[in-house]
Amino acid sequence: MSETTHSGPMLAADGTPLKRSLARALRRQKLRALALIAPLLIFVLLTFVMPIADMLSRSVENDIVPDTLPNTVVALENWDPTTGELPGEDVYAAFAVDLVAAVDAKVHTRLGTRLNYENPGISSLFRSTGRDVNKWNLETDGPFKEKFIEADKDWGDIEVWKTLKRYSGHYTSGYFLNAADLENTATGIQLRPEEQRIYATLFIRTMWMSLLITGSCLLLGYPVAWLLANLRASTSNVLMILVLLPFWTSLLVRTSAWKVLLQQQGVINDLLVWVGLVDDANRLVMINNQFGTIIAMTHILLPFMILPLYSVMKTVPPSYLRAAKSLGATNWTAFWRVYFPQSVPGIGAGSILVFILAIGYYITPELVGGTQGVFISNRIAFHISSSLNWGLAAALGTILLAAVLLLYYVYDKIVGIDNVKLG
Repeated sequence: MSETTHSGPMLAADGTPLKRSLARALRRQKLRALALIAPLLIFVLLTFVMPIADMLSRSVENDIVPDTLPNTVVALENWDPTTGELPGEDVYAAFAVDLVAAVDAKVHTRLGTRLNYENPGISSLFRSTGRDVNKWNLETDGPFKEKFIEADKDWGDIEVWKTLKRYSGHYTSGYFLNAADLENTATGIQLRPEEQRIYATLFIRTMWMSLLITGSCLLLGYPVAWLLANLRASTSNVLMILVLLPFWTSLLVRTSAWKVLLQQQGVINDLLVWVGLVDDANRLVMINNQFGTIIAMTHILLPFMILPLYSVMKTVPPSYLRAAKSLGATNWTAFWRVYFPQSVPGIGAGSILVFILAIGYYITPELVGGTQGVFISNRIAFHISSSLNWGLAAALGTILLAAVLLLYYVYDKIVGIDNVKLG
């Protein structure tokens, strides 16, 4: 009887090294898993990642100026606006060539609209001058400086040319400056006039009211979730249907119902007058203000707080409370020291969900908020659908996204995202 020792690598049944065979099997397993989730990854990429990337690019993109006025941009590089003098004839001549080409391509109005965001009035300037340049002969007419000023005296305004020079690059910080109530002037970046500062107020209002809505949802939703988790199954199921009932009703209908309830001639005011709590001549103003927005949005977002709380509370064994009481704890002590800490993950999940939903709402604040209860999302929707200033809308959206990520980071550092559970 003899013993042999094998000093080489261990082999699989097919004769290949075991380590290589295991790596190949693991690689095939990962590829199969990737193939299963590939449709979801592609869907998320196309519908979430790419739109966000496009939004980020629009907030700094400024190609329309250098692409439409390439000769003018080059000519303006040698002009020093700090001298207080208008550009020379070479700049006006280059601008004439570019503007004639832009009018032929029918893009001069788009350029005027873009620059009008930075200097109101330029849009009409481009539109009116565009009708005149069609009659010019670039080879024989001139000097073009006089012809432009003759066509419209505003071409003799140095501020117009300063605007063209400031925004002649392919990228701009102008949208973000506007979103922060700042402006880029010849003397540098400075605050806009006080009557034009609206976005900082809207951002602060959005964050503050979203926190209030989250807090009110927590105060109202916690007892309801506790009842759902501790009542017998038949009663709990009936209450759960009532919690889910708002999801079966249109958001617009629910918001409109609050307008009927909260208006000065509405149901709630009528009831308060009838019981004598409010004088008929001094009915409460509960609509078209922040109060109306908080009430309506709390009602709409309340189920999103109750459901995570319920799913976590359902996992807390009732025997824990009975054990605490058997050891001498009062009802309040048993709840606060034993039950509440175990429900904190549900509080975290519900609060994050409600807060993020709240800061993005714009339909409900638009209908019941008036001028004092609208959010920054209402302004973003306005720039996308009405003013068509997509660059500013993208900058506002980017700042809002950054604020949410910052709050998420702070929450993770203080509470810990690992403590957020859905049951």
